[in-house]
Amino acid sequence: MNDPLPERSIPITITYLRMDRPLTKAPPPTPGIPHAILRAERPTISFYRYLYNTVGERWTWTERRYMSDDDLGAIIRDDNVEIMVLYVRGVPAGYAELDFRKLPDEADLAYFGLMPEFIGMKLGPWFLHWAVSELWSRGPEAVTINTCTADHPSALPMYQRIGFNPVRREDAMLRPLP
Repeated sequence: MNDPLPERSIPITITYLRMDRPLTKAPPPTPGIPHAILRAERPTISFYRYLYNTVGERWTWTERRYMSDDDLGAIIRDDNVEIMVLYVRGVPAGYAELDFRKLPDEADLAYFGLMPEFIGMKLGPWFLHWAVSELWSRGPEAVTINTCTADHPSALPMYQRIGFNPVRREDAMLRPLP
């Protein structure tokens, strides 16, 4: 039996998007500040929660906050899931969760975002292009992503500019931050 949603739940609309062809547009300019993208191999639960909670707090990312450590660990330590962390001057600036569990049909950008201090520095479009290129490098038939009305207001337009097309919308209730 599912737990009832708390009274403070937030109504949202989720938009599911799909890209059926690899990127053809040139990538945005490479950031002019020292940066690196590193895979967090078999990340600890606490490090992943730090990334997820810090990137998603302003946008009410709650789904994984309610997951048990065992359930979360099963996802993030799966051999077909890659947690890619963007560092700027040695500091975590964002992350992309690349999910290849549905290959060869689809690759999914399960989570993507920047730490609050790095929003507005033109890193988002560049990092998104990088992440989507990585997903396509595995040869899927399509790449998917979703966003919702509680997410950054630039998320949906940025996804559409890079080539994602909405395929479905769904109304839902978002659990509040614990």
